[in-house]
Parts: sequence; structure tokens; C-alpha cells
Amino acid sequence: MNFKKIVTSLALLSLTMTGCGITGQSKTNKPSLKVTEQEFSKNKSYAKKDFDYKVDPETFQLSLTTNGKTEIVAQPQQPRKIADYQETASEISWSYPDEHVEITLKKEKDHLAVKILNQAKKDNTFSWPKIDAENYTLPIAEGKSIPNNQPEWLKYFLGNNEIDLLEAFSMSFFSINQPNFATTFVLDNTFNSQMTAATEPHLSFETSHTFVGFDPNKTLNYRIYLTDNDPVAIAKTYQKDRVALDKFKTLEQKAQENPEINKMNGALQIYFWNNRLLTSDDVKWQALAAKIDEPIFKWIGELLAKYGEDGDEEYQSILPAIKAGEAYKYEQNVFLNSLNYVLLYPEFYNSEIFTKPDEVASKLIEKGVDKLTEQERYTLNQHLMAGTLGTDVTKPLEQWGQKASTNVLTDMKKSGINKAWIGLPNWANGLMNPKMVAEANDKGYLVGPYDSYQSIQEDASIDWNTASFPNPTLYEDATITNKKGDKIPGFLGKGRKLNSTLIFPDVKERVTGILANNIPFNSWFLDTDAAGEIYNDYDPTHKTTQADDVDARLKRMNYLNSLGMVVGAETGNDFASEGMVYAHGLETPVIMWSDPDMRQNKESEYYVGDYAAVDGGIPSKYNKVVPIKDEYKPIYTDPLYSVPLYKLVYNRSVITSHHWEWDSYKIKGLTGQRRLQEYLYNTPPMVHLDQATWQDRKEDIVQNAKTWTPFQEKALQHEMTNFSYLSEDRLVQRTDFGADLSVVANFSKTDFQLGKETIPPGTALIIEGTKTTLIDTRTVEK
Repeated sequence: MNFKKIVTSLALLSLTMTGCGITGQSKTNKPSLKVTEQEFSKNKSYAKKDFDYKVDPETFQLSLTTNGKTEIVAQPQQPRKIADYQETASEISWSYPDEHVEITLKKEKDHLAVKILNQAKKDNTFSWPKIDAENYTLPIAEGKSIPNNQPEWLKYFLGNNEIDLLEAFSMSFFSINQPNFATTFVLDNTFNSQMTAATEPHLSFETSHTFVGFDPNKTLNYRIYLTDNDPVAIAKTYQKDRVALDKFKTLEQKAQENPEINKMNGALQIYFWNNRLLTSDDVKWQALAAKIDEPIFKWIGELLAKYGEDGDEEYQSILPAIKAGEAYKYEQNVFLNSLNYVLLYPEFYNSEIFTKPDEVASKLIEKGVDKLTEQERYTLNQHLMAGTLGTDVTKPLEQWGQKASTNVLTDMKKSGINKAWIGLPNWANGLMNPKMVAEANDKGYLVGPYDSYQSIQEDASIDWNTASFPNPTLYEDATITNKKGDKIPGFLGKGRKLNSTLIFPDVKERVTGILANNIPFNSWFLDTDAAGEIYNDYDPTHKTTQADDVDARLKRMNYLNSLGMVVGAETGNDFASEGMVYAHGLETPVIMWSDPDMRQNKESEYYVGDYAAVDGGIPSKYNKVVPIKDEYKPIYTDPLYSVPLYKLVYNRSVITSHHWEWDSYKIKGLTGQRRLQEYLYNTPPMVHLDQATWQDRKEDIVQNAKTWTPFQEKALQHEMTNFSYLSEDRLVQRTDFGADLSVVANFSKTDFQLGKETIPPGTALIIEGTKTTLIDTRTVEK
């Protein structure tokens, strides 16, 4: 997604953390935290090696047998004409001449290899397998275990029956759970692969793959593994498959290349809102009233009228009230939003308005306004405005905005927040306030901007700087054309989608420009780059496959890594696992983008909020606490259907958290439950902060950080080695990280007895050797 505004609508996240009781119990010697060997390399093999298979070429029905037990793992399809059937001691092969594909099955040491080779020169879609099972283990977001008759899931798939695996699945596999064993279908990748869901008489799926005519890769590979019906066995088998393909890189290995990555270990994920450099505290409103007729304020109106997305009407309407000394909350907000907005404009300098620039401004003007870097331009504009307003109207420029930015970060560190990732809604927020970025860096935090290369607009306003590029050829020559010959629209239907393979020089130009004055960013967040919105481009002048698109995205991740940035991306789908360190959107993805009650109907209790923040703080889309409909809870939040598949594979490779739209406190009534799951799954809390929210939530944030940071520092040093249900209703769950660290979370409504420990409802017990720590969320809701 893109963020709509830089100043008034640059919205990212909202913090509403509350009371978490912590109880330390019996002391023990601390276990060694040094890991000398990657645990995944020591994991036992979960895949069954002793199996047989039987296939019917006409229907492509596939049966597997182990320990005398047989299951049909690929259901029969409509009979096809076959040719070229051959069978040897190790392989069976045949072709479907009408569909221009060749099939080869070969039994390997621990799996059945299925190769589907396309012989067509044009786009060609082939469907297989058709799966029908009692339960499905699918890498939807973090992971889901879905019974075939669960009502809410049936309703969900009835309305979402066409599934793009590259976008919907975080990893390249799917598993079926049958009475005798689980069967896992692993792909090299999920490029151009889809699933169609059927909901009658119960949930079933059929997978298909489109071979793109201009794609040189004509082969689709499945590796089919048999394991016990255990999510650990399924996930660890997939992990071994990724390691064997050399597609696995640990955080430890990444940190050897960039030690800054170590700052992520135990860090809270904080989106920080500082959209105003000039704040209400910085303005002397009565003194302003006497100067409101001066030329600068007319000039601001002219700029807004000419360049502002919303024009100058609202700004002009509040000037009489300010002149009359009646600058109340509404008038102050409109005025401050307008002034902060025009500070971004390249056109702000006007020699007739700013006749006496100070020394800093004079040197920048002498350099040539059209030759300034972005940060220098903002510095010039600030000095021009401050010099014209004077200290009788505002505080000195060096104090502008610091109470709401730098001072908050200083207080965070003083209060005990030792590790944090600070995400800014836009790079402009940092360039406008480099003191704040320096403060975050000095405090040992990671700090970085949101950036996006998803869309381009032909005449993008400054509100959409991520969709704006100096290169005038990109809009026509570097945008994506679909199979029908149409350009794919950009975010919210604005502009077009960019072809990532064609813009690397423009990526470097943007990043180099942002860093030109040594702004001390040490992290970078890339919107959509790991979210599965990957495209084939059918433009005859630059045909591009999904594989090419992914390679280009990884190239820009690696470029940012080479600059010492700690790189994160949206969602975290594992095609990008080697290039990113953190991901936002895997643990709680965007919830029901298509529900009008949540997205359009502002009178609905479920309406998630707006992108704009009138007061310059956190937009309501990110800090408004809302319930979600009961029908969505099994899909998104119910621990009964959630399994930590991604963490079982990538706990030591990628740090994953929530989507910024659904931070730790966004969902009314589920704050405590989600905190339990954060500990159970080793998921960093995500919060949105501005000055007011920090004061409101400070006590809880600090209290939780005291437990969270040391917990994750230890949990990230180990694989997640186990996940299990401890109660018959599956609502008491346990995860293990290595041999000495475990979490038991009680999502039920009754006490659970674990040895001598009583674990009440709404609590989680961290077990480290013989030491236990209770996380109590029973009073977390406000």
C-alpha cells in the first residue's frame, strides 16, 4: 500500500498498550546464550522414507502408502488423453498431448518428485493436484490449521475462492491432514500458481499453474513428503527443503554482514508520528494575530491553491478567526497543517517575500535553489519561515517540534526502552527533523523511513512522493502491462504499477538523494516488496516474469543492505527471506480489505478509520480501537486455528510482526489474547507512538519491554523447536525455543495446571530452565 499524505495524512500506527502483570519466580543458573551450531542442521528428519505410490495417469489420481496405510493424496480429475507412457524401476512418465505437458514421477530418498514440463509456446494452464482432506495445514500468514467443515472458513472461502498462492501463502507449500498421515506438497516457488476452493459438500481445493509463454522456465516441480499429522513435522520438513535449495539465511549470518541487525533482537516495533515540525506549542498565537496580514501568509495560500491536493479554501477560511484572536483547536490545526505542508514545497522560496534570509538560508540560496538536495531544501524553507515569522511569533527554529519528537525518544530511553525499531511514515519526516533521527540513532535504536516502489503517478503531488520519480520516461516505459494489453492501475487506482526490473537506477537515485546529507537512517522499510504482489509484464518491449520481478526486488533489498540499512518489508513472504531482516504483516495481515463496514461506512462500529489526522498525530486508521466481526475471528485471530508454521521455519531468520494497520492494540477486546500470542510465537509488539500516545501508554510499554526484550534476545538465538497443545480443547499451547526456553499460553477460560505451576486464563508462563515468569494480560484492556 501507499500512504496518502506526507504531513497531514502520513499515517502509520497507534499505541494503546495497557497493564501487564509480571511475576518472577524461582532462581536458576542462566543457560548459555551462545549458539555455536544452527539447530535446524541438527533437527531429525520428519519425512517418512518407507513409502510406495500408485498413480493413475488418465485421472492423475495419486495414492501413497506407508506402514500398510494408504491415502489418496491427489483426487481423481476428469480423464485426460495420455501418450508416451513409460515405466522403469525408478520412474513413471507420460504426456498429456492435448494439454502440451509431460509428467514424470520419481521416488527419491525421502519424497516423491513430480515434474510437470510444459511444451506449449503460449500461456498454458495446467491443473493438479485436486486435494480433499479432513484438515488443511496452510501457510496463510503465520500459518493456519483449517478443518474442512468449519463454518466461518467455509464462508470465507465461498467469497474468496480464487487464491493466488504467491500472494496468499507466506511459504511455498500446502499440506493435507488425513487419518493416517500428513502429505505436504512443496514447490520451488509459487510463481503463477493458483488454488480454487470448493465449499460443497465441504472444503476442498484444486491447484493450477500457468506456464507463461515467454518464461524460459518450463518446469513445475513438486516434492511430496509424508510426515505425521503434526505442524512441527510439516514445517521442519519444509525448512530442510529450503536449506537443501540454499534458500535459508539466519539472522546471525545476516548480522555478520551488517552488525546493526543485532539492534533488532528484542526491539519493540514502533511507528513514530512526527508529521509537524511546527507544532501548537511552538506558536505564540496572540502574537500571530497581529501579523496574519503579512505577505508570507498570503503567499502560503497561493502555494496551497496552486500545488496542494486540497487547495487553499480551508486555510483561507480560518485566517479571519486567527486575526480576531480566536485561534481555537480547529483553526490551529488547519493553520499548522498548512504551514507544515508548504515547508515541503520546492517552490516555497520567493525573493519578494523572503527579503532578509538569515545566514544559513543565504548560503543555500547562493548555492542555487534548484541544486539543493531534498534535506537542504527543507532546511532552507524552515529558515525562511522562521526568519520571517520571528521569535515574537514562534519559538526559535531549533526548538520547533522537538517536544513532540526528540524529547519523546529521550524519555523512552530514560524510561527503560533499550531496544526499539522506529519507523517513520515517510523519509520526509526524517529530513525535516534530522535532530530526531540523530537522537534515535544515538539512543541505540534503529530508525528508518517507509519507502515504496509499487506505483507511479504521471503528475504526482508532493502528497504522493513515493509515487513520484524525476525520470520522466518511467510512466510510459517502465509500467506493467497485463495479458489483455492494459496497464495495471497503481495503489487506490491512482497511476500505474511499476516494473521493478526497469527502475533500479531510479531506486539508487532516490536513496542517494535521501542520504545526500548523511541523515543517520540505519533501517529501511519497503512496502509490498515481500507481500506477494508480483507481476508478469506482457509489454512486448520489456516482457518480465514473476521470477524476474522477485529478483529485482531482492536486488534493491541487497542494495540497501550494502548501505548498512536493516531492511524490512511488508508481509514477509519467504521468497524475500534472505534479503530482509524484519517483516510487518505476517502475524496479523490486513483484515478484510473488501468489507464496506470496515472500509467505507464511517458510521459502522467496525470502521477502521481514516488516513488523515487533523491534529497532526496518529491517523485514526492506526490508533482507533475497533472490534472485528465474529465471523472474521477464526480467519485472523482465533488461536484454535493458528499454528506457528513460519516461526517453526524462520524464527532465526526473519523477525515478523503485525501489519501496521493492525498493531497490538487495534482490535477491541483482543489485546490480551494477542499479547499472549506475541510471547508464544516470539512476535514483537507493534505500537504507534506520538507525544500524546506515549504519555497515555508509557507505563504499560515500559513494563512490557522489561520482559519482552530479554525474552526475544534469547528466543532468537534458537530455532522454534516445538509447538504443542497441552489441553484437549487445544486452547493451552506451548512453544519451545531450543532446549531451555519455553512459553505456555492459556487462551482458555479455566486454570491450567502445569506441574506445580497454575497458569490462569489470560496468562502465559515463560519457562527458562527452572525460572518462570508469568505474563498476565487479564487487565490489559482499557
